[in-house]
Amino acid sequence: MKKNSVNLSQTVRYRSGPGYDHNHFPFVPLNERPNILWPNGSKIAWCVYLFLEYLELDPPEGSIRDPRYGGALGSHFPDYLNYSVREHGNRIGFWRILDILDKYNIKPTVPVNAMLADRYPRMVQECLDRGWEIAGHGISATQMITSDISPTQEKETIAKSLEILQKIYGKKVKGWFGQDYSQSTSTFKLLSEFGIEYVAEFPNDDSPYATNYNGLICIPNQSEWDDTQLMAVRRLMPWRWRDVVCEAFDYLYNEAHPSGTVMTLSIHPWLLGQAHRIKYLDEALKKMTSYKEVWQTNALEVAGHYRNSCTKQRVNND
Repeated sequence: MKKNSVNLSQTVRYRSGPGYDHNHFPFVPLNERPNILWPNGSKIAWCVYLFLEYLELDPPEGSIRDPRYGGALGSHFPDYLNYSVREHGNRIGFWRILDILDKYNIKPTVPVNAMLADRYPRMVQECLDRGWEIAGHGISATQMITSDISPTQEKETIAKSLEILQKIYGKKVKGWFGQDYSQSTSTFKLLSEFGIEYVAEFPNDDSPYATNYNGLICIPNQSEWDDTQLMAVRRLMPWRWRDVVCEAFDYLYNEAHPSGTVMTLSIHPWLLGQAHRIKYLDEALKKMTSYKEVWQTNALEVAGHYRNSCTKQRVNND
């Protein structure tokens, strides 16, 4: 069989010893990690992510989007069907979800596309009025960051996104969620240079961990029970999604690993805000909020607590 030269070159480029196929952070197995104690003796930390996104009807030429979320009738212009489904989340779904989050006193982190903040500032203001954390989330759902764009373009994209959010947020954004988990090989380095303190890009862990970029922290962001991954891509029924996220919460709560477990729950208004799904979000939150000794907080607080805990342990060990 003839060797695939492309795959061979990739293997040579990335694999040069033990560890990962990248240099973003080291491999640290679960049984070799420091203990992290959450505030008030909590067994786990719990972060809810409320994604506010804008899907462009006519994105710039050469822009990249996740093809799994294409229109039901295929790729064409104008794709009013797919565009309108997303806009239902901004017109209707978001407001339904606000009521449910308020009902259970949930304080989420809100990753925001810059174009949504620019076009629909009222939505962002509703979050700010509640004291919720705003995080970077790129320009739009149709402009993903990958290594297919130039380094200059990537830097400009990050700068523009953070600048637009800062204007409405009133302070610097400290967290970053790549659109549909996307990044280039340089994204972490660039984000650290922009003063970002944490990223939620890799669904590879249940605890925070350090990267190799100037104190940048990775915060858990699980794709395995992300609402869009399960219901839009894998076509799970909404009641099964409810069961999945509750089962994940229950297991992590009872495991309560000393390395500092973080349960994450992702919410996209265009999906969970639909009339046939919204009650299952209500039911999931009702069950999750019934647990005692849970630190429900935002991602920035988790990153800060993790950083401070690791700093104290280093001082004590010295």
